[in-house]
Amino acid sequence: MASDKDPITCHVLDTSIGKPAKGVRVKLEGGHAPLKTFESQTDDDGRIKAWLPYSSVHSSGDVPTYTLDDVLSEVQDKSIWTLRFDTGNYFGEGKTFFPEVLVSFTVEKDQHYHVPLLLSPYSYSTYRGS
Repeated sequence: MASDKDPITCHVLDTSIGKPAKGVRVKLEGGHAPLKTFESQTDDDGRIKAWLPYSSVHSSGDVPTYTLDDVLSEVQDKSIWTLRFDTGNYFGEGKTFFPEVLVSFTVEKDQHYHVPLLLSPYSYSTYRGS
């Protein structure tokens, strides 16, 4: 990959404090069946620029070795992807109305997608960024 960023990135801003949301765990799932899952955590600036393949605690010990570029290169036209933001752990148990925020979007081949999430304990908004 020529860039230091994956083709799908996100940014979480905590509008209740007016700062980036550091340490939010996020899962990214999509592609064609069987769907592939990736995970990451927002950095100090609230951004995710790269994803690692997700390996659940119930996996049989096999560690996935695919990359997001690998999965996207197999997509012929369009695919649906979902970002799962773990807002419950970010705000703390019982301190948010939305313990998880899901954002689904359509991905077309050879495009970059940046998905910002504006977040507070009782509301959120998102859009396609650049």
